Amino acid sequence: MFMRLEFETQAKLRSHLATSNDLRLCVFQGIDLSPFADQLHSADLEHAVLLGCEIPHSLQAKLFDASAIIFPNVPDTPFAKYRGLLYTPEELQNDYRPGDQASYNETVDGRIYQHFKEVGPNPDDAVEALTRRLHDMSITDAMQEFIAGRHVVAVMGGHSMLRSDPLYGQVAMIGRTLTNNGFLVATGGGPGAMEAAHLGAYFATRSEVELADAVSILSAAPLYDPIGPWLDAAFAVVEKYPVMDRQACQSLGIPTWLYGHEPPAHFALTIAKYFANSVREEGLLSISKSGVIFTPGSAGTIQEIFQDACQNHYNSMGVISPMVFLGKQYWTETKPVYPLLKQLASGLPYGDLLSINDDKTEIISAIEEFHSQQAAT
Repeated sequence: MFMRLEFETQAKLRSHLATSNDLRLCVFQGIDLSPFADQLHSADLEHAVLLGCEIPHSLQAKLFDASAIIFPNVPDTPFAKYRGLLYTPEELQNDYRPGDQASYNETVDGRIYQHFKEVGPNPDDAVEALTRRLHDMSITDAMQEFIAGRHVVAVMGGHSMLRSDPLYGQVAMIGRTLTNNGFLVATGGGPGAMEAAHLGAYFATRSEVELADAVSILSAAPLYDPIGPWLDAAFAVVEKYPVMDRQACQSLGIPTWLYGHEPPAHFALTIAKYFANSVREEGLLSISKSGVIFTPGSAGTIQEIFQDACQNHYNSMGVISPMVFLGKQYWTETKPVYPLLKQLASGLPYGDLLSINDDKTEIISAIEEFHSQQAAT
């Protein structure tokens, strides 16, 4: 299958130009091309695609002759329309000043959310609607590049899980173990169980004692509402325990500005944040081909359970993967989803991949057993 060359950074373009001037059909995303004007004049740019790039005047005739396709930048929005890379917590939240909750509105995340609220979730303005779609398209493209070659396991669960809940620490241990065993943990990128999974990944290279200390620090602000103390505690953990190896501690958060009152989990080192919640939810489940772990949650988590079941039921993603439930009593009595799911899956391939347990070791084993079977085939 033909794959276009894509350039999201000046460094990547510079590296390519050092060995080749063949840029036919390539895609430039949000790059200032001014420093490369002379080199690009001698390059083959036939049918190149430029998304929101800064184009020097001297290069415009060359691009016209090459039948390049140019998508201009659209001003007056606080977000980039043609992002080449995913977000980091530092980019989204570094302007936050612990102790000053109002300062969150000055962060990149806060400013985009304020704009989102002012315009509304379903804008009538065609340009605003288009720019959001362009942004989300770019995020999906960057996310696909980021997860390439990785074994993604999603951890789903309620945003209202308290940091002081023993289950929070258990989910963190699951995230830590999965990360150390070579999986990429992905969640909806918010508070509660989602944050716990990212915290575990963040502490993959540190001891269980240090992770327990972090949970203790966080427990002083058990719920994300209000934001201030909740986020202050996360900043305190990062200050005390800076990430030791960003690659080894990676995890992927996939939040949405639709729920922008919930700040993204600060321990997710890579963040794919969307405007369209439907794209975000379906996308998270579709990339989690090594399985999904469902921790206790309410309506949103239950919706995700049946979305995942639907993907498995019809094998719409090309891979039928495990659905692993943490909390026997919760999923069989409090929210008795599991018995219904077992009945729905009866006689179908994914029925053999349903499991439920209270033991984090057994939860992880269900994921690893599937991975081993996949590797052997």
